[in-house]
Amino acid sequence: MRPVVFRPTFLLALVLAPLAALHAAEPKAGESRRVDLGDGVSLEVVYLPPGEFLMGSTPDEKKWATGIEGGAQPGTERESYEGEKPRLTRVKHGVWMGRTEVSVGQFRRFVAETKYVTDAEKPGGKTQVFDPAWDGYHLTSKVVHPWAPVPGKSWRDPNWGFENRDAFPVVCVSYNDMNAFCRWLTERERKAGRLPDGLEYRLPTEAEWEYGCRGGSKESLYFWWGNDLEQGEGRLNISAIDFLPGRKRTWPLGKAPWSDGFPFVSPVDHYGERGRNGFGLADTCGGVWEFVIDHFDPKGGHEEIYYENAETRTVTRPVCRGGNYFDVPGNARCAVRLGIQSVTYSDSRDGFRVCLGRVVPRQ
Repeated sequence: MRPVVFRPTFLLALVLAPLAALHAAEPKAGESRRVDLGDGVSLEVVYLPPGEFLMGSTPDEKKWATGIEGGAQPGTERESYEGEKPRLTRVKHGVWMGRTEVSVGQFRRFVAETKYVTDAEKPGGKTQVFDPAWDGYHLTSKVVHPWAPVPGKSWRDPNWGFENRDAFPVVCVSYNDMNAFCRWLTERERKAGRLPDGLEYRLPTEAEWEYGCRGGSKESLYFWWGNDLEQGEGRLNISAIDFLPGRKRTWPLGKAPWSDGFPFVSPVDHYGERGRNGFGLADTCGGVWEFVIDHFDPKGGHEEIYYENAETRTVTRPVCRGGNYFDVPGNARCAVRLGIQSVTYSDSRDGFRVCLGRVVPRQ
């Protein structure tokens, strides 16, 4: 894979001009480039052309998600967050999106160059990680959840119970931390003369993310490959039959009926071509939750970026998408969305992938 060379004139034409004006100059869907992060580390991005998709889910999909195979809890309101029914949504401008979630090694490179301190690492900061004292769900008046704030944990050590590898997706980073990474990458590329004004690295909008997750499909499917969960074997990391580290037991909730090889996190792009969708994006279902740039609207996602306050362009409760390694199958669909409590919150199930596109106005 050759190093990325985004010529300013080409990029402006690519992202800022109407599709009709680009024609032959536009890259093909799924075309990839590598962005040099320095010190031998790079980040691969994949081109998503302008297009349309159906955002949200059907009543039948919601019923499956909360049924026996889907395993999600009915009545939690989560399924209502996807909207009443699918709606045609347009992504008007082409974008380049990370093939994978940002990895530990890529985030480590950012921290090494900037000396950045994440929200979890600041005095008084905290992050949610798996609690090793947890011994299962019990029928009591209070449900003891497997995740809890454990002192001293961060993206450097998410409390896996095994070594954190550079190939894993970075977790325990907040919305603030993710945006700081994107600003660093934007400034680094602009200073090197590889990125013109009008473009930036950022989190994808919610519409861009779901469009990317669906891989170019114009159908309302549960997963990017279709509606059959069994076709997901060898494609995604979710709650499955793998034993938890040091224990002869699996996750106690609904699960996929196969081994995905990992009780917790898996390396990015571990499943190779089989784990990539029609655009060539890896790990969009399962793996780790992926933050987007929008503020959470419980009524459903939006075609354009959604703010808490449109005048001040603020986001205080970000959206995450796609499910994670702990989640039941019904919570790892393309339409699944969740609101996060704050811009400083972080968790060992949450990560992000970058997007290169038009500048999105925000506070």
